[in-house]
This record gives sequence, C-alpha cells and structure tokens, in this order.
Amino acid sequence: MADNKRRGEDADDERLNGELGAAGDADADEESASRGDGATSPRSRAESVDRPKSRTQGAKVGPFGRVVRFVREVVAELRKVIWPTRKELLTYASVVIVFVAVMLAIVAGLDLAFAEVVLWVFGNPS
Repeated sequence: MADNKRRGEDADDERLNGELGAAGDADADEESASRGDGATSPRSRAESVDRPKSRTQGAKVGPFGRVVRFVREVVAELRKVIWPTRKELLTYASVVIVFVAVMLAIVAGLDLAFAEVVLWVFGNPS
C-alpha cells in the first residue's frame, strides 16, 4: 500500500490525473506545506490580511507590557527545549571537562617548550 502512494509510480493517482476533489485539495495543501512551499494556503493568507489588527500589533505597548510579553515568549521558548536527562548531562559535562583538561595540558606544554627555546636562544639573564 505504501508503494502505491509514491510520487510518479502509480498511474491511477488522482494528483497525477488532475482529478482533485475537496479531499484532494486538502491533501495537496498538506503536501505543499510539508514540502516547504508555504505554511498557509492562499485563502488563509487573504483572511489574515483582512483581519483587524490586535492591540499588540496596532497600539503602542508600555514598557511593563513589553517586559511581560518578553517573559511570556521566553517561557514559551523554554517549553520547546528538549532538556537532557541527568545521565546525558553528566556525560556531556564530563566530556567537556576532559576536553578542557587535555587542551590545558597541550597549551601548558607548548608554553613551557617555547619558554625553554627562547631562554636557550637568547641566553639566561640571571
């Protein structure tokens, strides 16, 4: 059954024959949205233009209102975050700590080596 729904393989596919009904229009809208052609249909875009502006779009909002809106947007974005589990957090933290320790050792070793080379080339002033 999944093979029948592949694009271009089935000659009886309504979309290929151009026989779209009301259900076909809905399917086409969903398909175009999933392909990234646009999140809204032309009808809904036209309706959104005709709507009256809300208070946040039209009128000025005071500083307190902007702070409240900012906090609401921050909370909404934080709800979208996929938080790591405790095990993942400990794993990521240990990887970062080990990486920083290795890089610290490399930089310290190079610093010590270059200091010795400079002292050998220019002589020891003491």
